[in-house]
Amino acid sequence: MSELPNCPQCSSSYTYQDGALFICPECAHEWTSEDEEAAGSDFIVKDANGNLLQDGDTITVIKDLKVKGSSLVVKVGTKVKNIRLVDSDHNIDCKIDGIGAMKLKSEFVKKA
Repeated sequence: MSELPNCPQCSSSYTYQDGALFICPECAHEWTSEDEEAAGSDFIVKDANGNLLQDGDTITVIKDLKVKGSSLVVKVGTKVKNIRLVDSDHNIDCKIDGIGAMKLKSEFVKKA
């Protein structure tokens, strides 16, 4: 038996196949295997204002962020240069002066 993909909209595992279509019974979303391949290749990261971010961009922190495991804080307005985007929950890898390597969420930054 082949492994069916989870629904791209609601992540339900109860999908089934009807001809060339995959169907989710929970949210009624229908998609094809070509849609799934095209969606998997696109990796888009947007900042808090909805601007697209790319590797090498400069960003500004819009909220005080506590550094886990220490008493340091990344202050509002801190500029971070030369970011790298990764596909995870914290989708920005960067180095911040005085703190070091960090991972940030894109919802707490804006493009400078």
